[in-house]
Amino acid sequence: FKRRHSKLINSSRLLYQEYSDVVLNKAIQSQKRVDSFAEDIESSFPSSPRLRRKVLSPQDSYLQRLSVSCNASLWQDIPMIRGSRVLLSMSRDEQKLQEAKFELIMSEASYLRSLNVAVDHFQRSAELQAMLTNQERQWLFSRLHDVRDVSASFLFDLEEKFEEDMFTFHVCDVALKHAPEFRRVYLPYVTNQTYQEQTFQRLLNGNAGFQQVLERLESDPVCQRLSLKSFLILPFQRITRLKLLLQNILKRTRPGSEEEVQATQAYDALEKLIKDCNENVQRMKSTEELIYLSQKIEFECKIFPLISQSRRLVKCGELTALDFNTLSPKWKVTTRPIYLHLFNDCLLLSRPKEGGRFVVFDHAAFSDVRGEKCEMKLHGANKNVFRLFLLQNYQGKVEFLFRTETHSEKLRWISALAPPRGELDLLECPDAPQVQCIKTYKARENDELALEKADIIMVMQNSNDGWMEGVKLSDRERGWFPSEHVELISSKQARQKNLKEEQRVKNAKQQVFCKK
Repeated sequence: FKRRHSKLINSSRLLYQEYSDVVLNKAIQSQKRVDSFAEDIESSFPSSPRLRRKVLSPQDSYLQRLSVSCNASLWQDIPMIRGSRVLLSMSRDEQKLQEAKFELIMSEASYLRSLNVAVDHFQRSAELQAMLTNQERQWLFSRLHDVRDVSASFLFDLEEKFEEDMFTFHVCDVALKHAPEFRRVYLPYVTNQTYQEQTFQRLLNGNAGFQQVLERLESDPVCQRLSLKSFLILPFQRITRLKLLLQNILKRTRPGSEEEVQATQAYDALEKLIKDCNENVQRMKSTEELIYLSQKIEFECKIFPLISQSRRLVKCGELTALDFNTLSPKWKVTTRPIYLHLFNDCLLLSRPKEGGRFVVFDHAAFSDVRGEKCEMKLHGANKNVFRLFLLQNYQGKVEFLFRTETHSEKLRWISALAPPRGELDLLECPDAPQVQCIKTYKARENDELALEKADIIMVMQNSNDGWMEGVKLSDRERGWFPSEHVELISSKQARQKNLKEEQRVKNAKQQVFCKK
C-alpha cells in the first residue's frame, strides 16, 4: 500500500461522526421543504453564508477556503467553480449531480480522518494494548487498520479524478474499481460485530484498568469528546452510507449514459456487500441464540434437533392463553402462560419454568401456522387478543386464543405469523403513508427495523400505542419501529417524488443487468 498525502482530509474540522450528522440533518430539512411545498434546498444554489465568516484573498486555494467551513462544504463553494461560465451554463440537474458526487468525496475525507484517530490514537495506544490479550485485541479492533488503508486508497483515487476535471469529474467508476477491496475488509469487520460488542462490554464492566486508560484516551482533544465505541462502529455506518450516496448519484445521472451504468454497477456491488454482511451477522447471532436456547429447552412431545445452520429466530415472548369453559353458563375464562419461539421454519410452544427454562409441549412447521385477528368482543383485561392456528402438528389441528400486554404486540405477532411476502411494488402503493426518520433507532428485537436519520419509510400499519410497521424505500427492509423516531410526510407530491426516485433506481438496474 502506497501512502500519499490527502489534500481534502483536513478540509473540515469535523470528524465523520459529526459530519455525517450535519449532512443527515440537512437531508431531513430538504425533505421537509419538499413536503411543505417550499423550494428544494438545492434549487437556487445560494451563495454559502459559511464563507462570509472569514474574508479570504483571491490567492487562497480552494482547499484553504474549504477548511474555513465547519460543516459539509459544497462543490459550488469552490472559487474556481463559483465564478465560472461553466457553472452558469449547467442545468439545475447537472449541478445537483456534481454536488452529489462531491459529497461522496468530502464524506470519505471526513471518514478517513476519523479512522486515523481510531487506528493511531486508540488501536496503537501502548497503554491500551497492555490492557488487552491478543484475542481481545483481535475481537475489539478486528481489521480496522485494513479498513483505514482501503479508505485512504479510495480517497486518493477520488481526489485524482476530481483534480483532473473539477467540473465534470466522475466517482462511480472509482467506487466500482474499489468494490472488491471494500468486500475484502468490510465483510470480516462487520461479521466480527457480535464479538466486538461482547468484548467491549466485558472489558468495560470487568476491567478497571481498561476503563481508566479508555477515559484518558477519550478525553484527548483529538477525539472531540467522542467515545471509542463511536469510532468502532464507523465502518458499519460508512458502508451503508456509501451505498446511499451512490444511490443518490444514480438517481441524478442521465438515463442511458455511461455514468448511469457505472453508478448502477457500483450501487449494486455495495448493495450485495451489505446484504452479505447482514446475513453473516444474522447467521452468527442465530447460531448463538440456538445454542443458548438448546441448553434451556426440554421436549415432552416429539423431539427434533433445534440447531440448524439455516434456522433463525424471528420472534419470541411469553403470552397469555385464554381457555373458555363452554359448559359454564357464563363462559368462564381461565388463563395460563405459554411461551412462543417463532423461527423462520417452525414454531415451538412451551410452558415457562424457573431459571429461564422451557418445556416444549407442541410444535409445528411455519407453513402450518397462521395468526389472525380475533373478532370476538371480550371485556375487561382481554382486549389485545388474537387467534393462533396450528393447521398440522403432531397432535392434529389445534387453535389457541392469546392475549398480549399491548396492542402493538398483538399486531406484531400477527404480522410475524403471516405467510412470507413477495417484494413490495412501491408504485402500487401511491397513497400509502410515508414517514421520515428524524432520530436514529437501533432495533432491539428481531422483528424491528433499524433506522438512520433521513430514512424514508412506507407505513403498512399503526398500533394505538405508538408503533408502526413499515418498509424502508431504500432497501425494502420491513419491520416495526417507534413512531416517536419519525415524522409524517404529509404532501402527496413529496410522497410521489420519493416513490419515483426509488423506481428510477430499480429501472436502471433492470436496464443494466438485463443487457448482459
